[in-house]
Amino acid sequence: MISEIVVDVQSKEMNIAVLEDKNLVELQKEALNVEFAVGDIYLGKVKKLMPGLNAAFIDVGYKKDAFLHYQDIGANFISQQKYVKQAITDIKKLPTMQKASIYPETAKDGSIGDVVKVGQEVLVQIAKEPISTKGPRLTSELSFAGRYIVLIPFGDKVSVSSKIKTAEERARLRQLLTSIKPKNFTIIVRTSAEGRRVAELDHELKTLVKRWEDTIAKLPTASLPSLVYEETSRAVALLRDIYNPSFEHIYVNDKEVCDSIKDYVRLIAPGNEKIVELYTGALPIFDNFAITKQIKSLFGRTVTYKSGAYLVIDHTEAMHVIDVNSGNRAKGSDDQEQTAIEVNLAAADEIARQLRLRDMGGIIVIDFIDIHDNANKQKLFEHM
Repeated sequence: MISEIVVDVQSKEMNIAVLEDKNLVELQKEALNVEFAVGDIYLGKVKKLMPGLNAAFIDVGYKKDAFLHYQDIGANFISQQKYVKQAITDIKKLPTMQKASIYPETAKDGSIGDVVKVGQEVLVQIAKEPISTKGPRLTSELSFAGRYIVLIPFGDKVSVSSKIKTAEERARLRQLLTSIKPKNFTIIVRTSAEGRRVAELDHELKTLVKRWEDTIAKLPTASLPSLVYEETSRAVALLRDIYNPSFEHIYVNDKEVCDSIKDYVRLIAPGNEKIVELYTGALPIFDNFAITKQIKSLFGRTVTYKSGAYLVIDHTEAMHVIDVNSGNRAKGSDDQEQTAIEVNLAAADEIARQLRLRDMGGIIVIDFIDIHDNANKQKLFEHM
């Protein structure tokens, strides 16, 4: 199977398509030039406390003050705040993270007024981008996400994704990361770390620690409010969760984005950056790879797939309902049972593709064509 990524960069948005044997299996859309994007870190100032909401409003430079709830300050807020204050006051005397003082964790049922005061400088991260008349939602439990791990300053834990298949691999990763983790950092091991070598994980860990150090280094000269860490480019942020070594080509129609993707691939998979190519064809990039046509045919209520069979996809507030129909396959068939199992097996593949493309979750009800043979029922069950 040939796996490819096609990136279409427009003036206001970017579309990333994942192809398997030229078939569209995943589509991501992202607005460009977004200010106050999720993951950005700001040095802000507490403007107002709201005891009734157990929250504070923080000035991060947006037209509306941002919202920080007590539950989002993080268990190690006090340790972080004292470290930030010292960095602002006299960074030359700032200890390394390994020697940083660690203070008691904040109470889970505490009050916002116990930990922040009006006028206080706070280091916060965008958790939810501003919408309509609301400002951004914030967290002060900062995190730096990589391909394989997420780094959280302060704390001293290693958590491993439960989606990693075997207990042996989870134990290996926990032991490995515990052995190389610097003191006073928490690490979350992502599913994509499965099977990775220590050199790869150590390289990414050092990269993320450097991002934290660079953020702290900006504080003494930062004005209030100020952006002190900007999340990786939107293209790289999207690719971070999509890319894996099985991809044979990545086509991009914008040179700047192409270069940033090359740099990212070079960082996580040295030598693989050659798969990233700048597309300069006359046709729009999605037209050239027959993606536009697939989008138009795939996102309607009715989806035709194999030999005339089709799906009907309906949505309600409570669930998604998918009806499998044999279409032309039923005509002239001498063996209805065989036709039914063939159509159902192909439907299962197409439904999996549709769920991924449409980002459908929650309750999904599928009405397959009736089959009577128990062996065929088991075959369909295992195929799914």
